[in-house]
Amino acid sequence: MSGPLVLIARLPAALFGQMEGLRRAHYPPERNHVPAHVTLFHALPLSAQGEVQRLASRVCAQTPPPAAQLAGLADLGTGTAVAVHSPALAAVHADLAEALQGLLGLADQGRPRFHVTVQNKVVRSEARALQAALAGRFEGQAFAFAGIDLHALQRLPQGGATWQPVGQWAFRGR
Repeated sequence: MSGPLVLIARLPAALFGQMEGLRRAHYPPERNHVPAHVTLFHALPLSAQGEVQRLASRVCAQTPPPAAQLAGLADLGTGTAVAVHSPALAAVHADLAEALQGLLGLADQGRPRFHVTVQNKVVRSEARALQAALAGRFEGQAFAFAGIDLHALQRLPQGGATWQPVGQWAFRGR
């Protein structure tokens, strides 16, 4: 593994299938190397793997599946995402961020804007066209996150990156 570590919130199976289908249809295939996901932390140091695994295990054991809902589309400029609203996941993120203080890079220190990227690195007109085609489809659909997954980022020789799974935990608190 070369790192860094990426910590994500796992979507429930049905929603994952829907988002993954959108990624396969609209994400440039030469760049689509990771599954549909909601990022909690983008770049944790590989040296913290054991600590992150223990923390994720503890948090998931104590936390019921965080309630969430789809909150429309997010314009990424050269891409499109489905926005996710979840005060419960924001609370999980805040707890994790507090425990990981000192390990977070700049990208992980602010308040997260949860989303699932379904298209990225396309020309602006293509992004706008997808946003127009998907308008109104992702408003208010309720779901609960299934768990937390940890991956190590692996750079690909031809460019881009993929993930190597490192751990997976289900939310199961009461």
